[in-house]
Amino acid sequence: MSRVLLIAGFVLAALNLRPALAGVSPVLDEIMDDLGLSAAGGGAITTVMVVCLGVLGPLAPLLARRFGLDRTLMAGLLILAAGVALRSTGSVPALYVGAAVAGTAIAVMNVAMPGVVKQHFPTRVGPFTAIYVSCLVLGAAVASGSVVPIERATGLGWREVTAMTAIPALAAAALWLPQALRRPARPKVAPRSFAVLLRSRVTWYVTVYMGLQSLTFYIMLAWIPTIFKDAGLPADQAGYMLSLTNLAQMAATLTVPVLAGRARSQVPYVTAATVLTIAGYLGVLIAPAALPWLWMILLGVGQGASIALALLIITLRAPDPVSVTALSAVAQSVGYTLAALGPLLIGVLYQLSGGWTLPLLAGLGACGLQLAAGFLAGRSVAPSGADEPRPSEDSPSLA
Repeated sequence: MSRVLLIAGFVLAALNLRPALAGVSPVLDEIMDDLGLSAAGGGAITTVMVVCLGVLGPLAPLLARRFGLDRTLMAGLLILAAGVALRSTGSVPALYVGAAVAGTAIAVMNVAMPGVVKQHFPTRVGPFTAIYVSCLVLGAAVASGSVVPIERATGLGWREVTAMTAIPALAAAALWLPQALRRPARPKVAPRSFAVLLRSRVTWYVTVYMGLQSLTFYIMLAWIPTIFKDAGLPADQAGYMLSLTNLAQMAATLTVPVLAGRARSQVPYVTAATVLTIAGYLGVLIAPAALPWLWMILLGVGQGASIALALLIITLRAPDPVSVTALSAVAQSVGYTLAALGPLLIGVLYQLSGGWTLPLLAGLGACGLQLAAGFLAGRSVAPSGADEPRPSEDSPSLA
């Protein structure tokens, strides 16, 4: 029974990693009209949260060392519920403060999840990475697709429907409570210091790979509907294309970590994922209106596999849960910071050039760098004969 509660709590916690972010955009116009916000002010709601993802991720390893990973995840869920509730109270200051609180909670949980996998499922790293990354994608899709239908069906306003995001967070906290009440296990080997982690070449290989795959993903997430509309597709079809790429991501996140987690090296998977992403970029560049569904499937599979591989490699490259959390903090903080800059840079290039050729060529250049970083991050891991590969000789724990 305790194992069932552990897995159920883990799955529900993973489902809470994106709804607070994804559930705002469908009702953003209502929020702006109600509170008298400009377009910039409305966009700042999500920007505040994404900045928190990049800047505040390093809180997680500090909390994990002091209180343990299970209690850190529990605190993240409770703080998330509080931030969502505050954001929905209706005043402009509460809107932004609540967004920052919720973003902080998600940042901590994002970073903690690879360590939780390492701690509770050490011989099943690949399958449980697949589960939680798929739940991350699914949670975002469900939140973005259900907010408006719930609003219409119930007659509630944006405050109430966005506040509902707190319910699954509290449910996950209730399921996770038995883990949080246990005394944190003492590590068999003292975790390496943060300074040692930062001196490792592997830390920076993994960090650059995480950052570049985030960059190439968020470029398309931000701009693909606009690119398709400029190519002549109707607005509704352009939106459907974005939904299609999200569905394709699910196919990759469910399968790739299971296979790659058992492999001697993740380089072949990293290469295949990046090549598919490049093929999607090339299709959008050369013939966006010809076979848009094909380009979106290629992008979805490539980018879904890339994020899953980045998080899997973080878990495999450190020897213990606390070290995994520290590596996750470095990689995800840089990753989300780069991700925030990517759409802005592409917008500037579009404005300067007057078209999408130069911005998409820049995106392709980033894909090339992603491939190189992935080759360095994904190599030299030997299997131990079970489900979990051993750290390589150049892992952060041995640097």
